[in-house]
Amino acid sequence: MGIYKVVLPRMGESVSEATITKWVKAIGDLVEEDDPIVEIATDKVDSDVPSPVMGKLTKTLFEEGQVAQVGDVIAWIEVENDIAEEDSGSEEAEEKASIPPTETNTDTASPEDAIVGIPGTELLNREPQDKTVIHSGLRFYSPLVKNIAQEEGLSQAELDSISGTGAEGRVTKQDILAYIEKRTDKESVRASSEPVSQPDKEQVQQVESPSSSSQAAEAPKITTPGDEIVEMDRMRRIIADHMVHSVKTSPHVASFVEADVTNLVNWRNKIKDSYKNREGENITFTPIFIEAISKALRDFPMVNVSVDGNHIIKRKNINIGMAAALPSGNLIVPVIKNADQLSLVGLSKTVNDLANRSRQNRLKPDDTQGGTFTFTNIGAFGNIMGVPIINQPQAAILAVGTIKKKPAVLETEQGDVIAIRHMMYLSMSYDHRIIDGALGGTFLKRVADYLENWDTNREI
Repeated sequence: MGIYKVVLPRMGESVSEATITKWVKAIGDLVEEDDPIVEIATDKVDSDVPSPVMGKLTKTLFEEGQVAQVGDVIAWIEVENDIAEEDSGSEEAEEKASIPPTETNTDTASPEDAIVGIPGTELLNREPQDKTVIHSGLRFYSPLVKNIAQEEGLSQAELDSISGTGAEGRVTKQDILAYIEKRTDKESVRASSEPVSQPDKEQVQQVESPSSSSQAAEAPKITTPGDEIVEMDRMRRIIADHMVHSVKTSPHVASFVEADVTNLVNWRNKIKDSYKNREGENITFTPIFIEAISKALRDFPMVNVSVDGNHIIKRKNINIGMAAALPSGNLIVPVIKNADQLSLVGLSKTVNDLANRSRQNRLKPDDTQGGTFTFTNIGAFGNIMGVPIINQPQAAILAVGTIKKKPAVLETEQGDVIAIRHMMYLSMSYDHRIIDGALGGTFLKRVADYLENWDTNREI
C-alpha cells in the first residue's frame, strides 16, 4: 500500500490560494480517479478538486473554511500500489502533510496545536524584518490584493515592501492582512502613548448620539412592516466589491452605435438548421459578435490593454470574457482564450461549452482567468442598450442589445426608400485614462461595420 498526497493544483496565473468550502468525500471513503473530493472557492470562481488516483481517502489536512495555498498538500489517499507522489509541493506543504488533521486530535491537542497547519498562522509570529524589501513597479498583484490595499489606504511603497509567501514571491491575501494587522497594532500603541485631550460636551454628545454613523452601520434596520433583510451570498459580495472597485478605479465613458444586421440575421436563419444537424448544437449570435470584436481588437490593439500604475500593458493575446448569468441570479465571466485564432465553428463550440458549464457550476478556475476584453449580451433579456461596468483590470467592455425589426431609410440607385430592417444597438464603456473618445468610438464603429457587412454567402 502507498500514500498519494493530493496538492491544491495551480488554478490560473493570478490565483495563489483557495478556500476549502466543502469536503465532498469523507475520511474512509473510496474514491475513483477524477472523482471530486473537495469543493474550493477562489476570488474568481467556485470549483472542485478531482482525485488524481483511485484509492481511499485517509486524511484531510484542511478543514472547511480554511484557506490553502497553491501547492499545499490538502489530503492523503491510500493507493493499492507502493508508488506515492514524489513531489507533492513545497517543503512547507510536505511539513504540513506530516501533521494529522485537527479533528482527529481533539483529545490531546492543546490550543497551540489546534492552529498548526492553518495556512497563514506562521505570519502572526514572524519576527519583524530589519531590512525593508522594495520591489519594482512591475511586481504582480492579484485583483483581490489590490482591492484590499486600496480599501485600507496602503501606498504603493507599502505594498511593495510586503514580503510575499506565494508562488514566485507574490503577496497573498494572508500576507497583506497580516501586514495590515501589524500596522494597526503599531498605530494603536502610538495613539495610546500620545496625550489625550479632554473632549468637550458637544463632542461627547456626538459620540453618544444614537444617530451616529457607527451605530447606524452596525446592522440594517427594517423600517416598514413586511421588509425583509437578505444577506448577500459569497459570490454576490465578490461581484459587489469588484464593481465598486472598478467604478472607483476607472473614469468610465461610453459610446453607442446602431447597426443594421439584416444580412447577418438572414444568413444565420439560412444555415442554422444544417449547422445543428452537422454539429449537434445550435449556433447563436454570441460567437458571431465575438468574432467581430476579435477582428476589431486586431485592428485597434490599444483597446486590448490594461493599466498598471503609470504603465499601459498592451496584451498580446485576445482573450474575450463572456458575461453569463447563473441560475442563482449571479454573474460570472468565463474567458475564450485566443478568440482571434478560432474559426466561427470553434468559437461556437467554445461559447456553448462555457455557457453550459457555467449553468452547471462546473467551470474550472482557469476558465475565468486571463481576460483582456469583456462582452455582454443584454439583448438576451429584451434590453435595447445598456452601460456596463468595466471588468478590471481590463480597459473596455462591449454590450449588445436586442435585435428588433424597425423601419429604416436605405439608399438605392433609384433613390432613398424605407424598408423593414433588423437593427440593434451596440454600446461600449471604456477607461478614459487610456482610451479617448476617438479611439473608443472608432473601435465600436468597426465592430458594427463587421456585423453590417456580413457575407450572406459565407460557408461554415
